[in-house]
Amino acid sequence: FNGTVLAYGQTGTGKTYTMQGAWAEPEKRGIIPISFEHIFTHISRSQNQQYLVRASYLEIYQEEIRDLLAKDQSKKLE
Repeated sequence: FNGTVLAYGQTGTGKTYTMQGAWAEPEKRGIIPISFEHIFTHISRSQNQQYLVRASYLEIYQEEIRDLLAKDQSKKLE
């Protein structure tokens, strides 16, 4: 699988909720957890296959990029 999901819009319009959803409530999960469930369900059903899964989670805000999976999320990327 290869894919990119981009949420764009004004502050406070629901981008984070659309992407992440409510983690504790399965029916309100966002695009990211639903996608990961789909990918890992597919992997778990496969036999005699090896998979490498990579993920990036970036935020672009006021022309600055941050890696949201990094240990130090306050560090800006160049």
